[in-house]
Amino acid sequence: MTTTRAPSKIIPRAFPGISPDEVAELINNSQLKNYPPDIILCRENEVEDTFYLILEGEVEVTKIINNIEKRLLKTLGAGDFFGEMALIHNAPRAATIRTLTPLIALEIRKEAFDRVLRKSSSISLAMVREISRRLRENDEMAIDDLRLRASELAEAYQKMAEMEAARRDFLTNVSHQLRTPLTAANGYLQMLQKGAIPEAKRQEAFETIARNVQQIATLVNDILFVQEMELILEQFEAVNMVDLARRVAARYEEKAREAHVKLHVRPDLVLPPVQGDPSNLERALVALVDNAIKFSPNGGEVEIRLRRKGEQVFVSVKDEGIGIEPERLPHIFDRFYHLDKSGDTLFEGLGIGLAITKQVIEQHKGQLTVDSAPDKGSTFTMCLNVWHNPAASEKDKANSTL
Repeated sequence: MTTTRAPSKIIPRAFPGISPDEVAELINNSQLKNYPPDIILCRENEVEDTFYLILEGEVEVTKIINNIEKRLLKTLGAGDFFGEMALIHNAPRAATIRTLTPLIALEIRKEAFDRVLRKSSSISLAMVREISRRLRENDEMAIDDLRLRASELAEAYQKMAEMEAARRDFLTNVSHQLRTPLTAANGYLQMLQKGAIPEAKRQEAFETIARNVQQIATLVNDILFVQEMELILEQFEAVNMVDLARRVAARYEEKAREAHVKLHVRPDLVLPPVQGDPSNLERALVALVDNAIKFSPNGGEVEIRLRRKGEQVFVSVKDEGIGIEPERLPHIFDRFYHLDKSGDTLFEGLGIGLAITKQVIEQHKGQLTVDSAPDKGSTFTMCLNVWHNPAASEKDKANSTL
């Protein structure tokens, strides 16, 4: 037996002050065991009857917290011992012990351990001191864990309070956003039914009704879309983002003109298609363009910029509007987060456009980023993956095997 493994050298480190006879007594009542790495010696909550004294090697001590989290408590090495608590009061193991390296240990069963303690006052005192120290450590760890849990609980309650406030604001906003067009459409319908609108004005009335009904349909579809997006299956195809961007720009041409906003599409000369769902990507870009125009109350320019970098296509929507304050940035992608006022300007909407865009881009395995500062405008960028034809890829694989 080498010097580093000799029990007569290691035992006094675990039990300072014991006599050579007591060391011999401990050795005579124990067994020398060898273990490879990754062996469980003690299992949490198991009732076991063995005390271990490490002669060489290392073990880790872990505990399950809240029934789900495995936490490393400490690492033990030569001269350390464990398993004594179960022998003293026949209690289940408080933690799991697993070997990290090849391990050499002295093992003492409960009956032999009791004999040693009865004969050796030095070992008994050393054991009491060590148990007291470990209990203090466990108390400190328990207090730290309670502090952590209290902080997490307070944070969770704060989040719930914020979500509840957002829910109430959303319901109030939905009520307003739906009631206004409903009231307008219903008013015109009643006037038409009563013949109160001259024939020359009826077409204008029908157009007003249609516009308000479309607004209602859009609001309802957006709400349903947010709730059902996670159920949408991925069936991607090649999408020409330049055509899509121009289509969105044309759709918002009148709204941009009314807001004194110049809307431009500026793509790279050569841009490959991206992989995705065209209707969902259009909905995502619509939300960004709609926001860019809405939050440019003083006019300016909104630019849809498309460029390629490597195997990705970046679609940016840049405006010269009010920008976003730093404290608001972490929340802008939350569902129903809504900026209703900036200065003297009021903004309508449900606050789900950016949530829709973010969820769409994540479903496309892409990224959505924002760069913004108050009074300096915002730039939202969608990062999408270049389209690769799966059929062509399979054909290339087949050819490579010929």
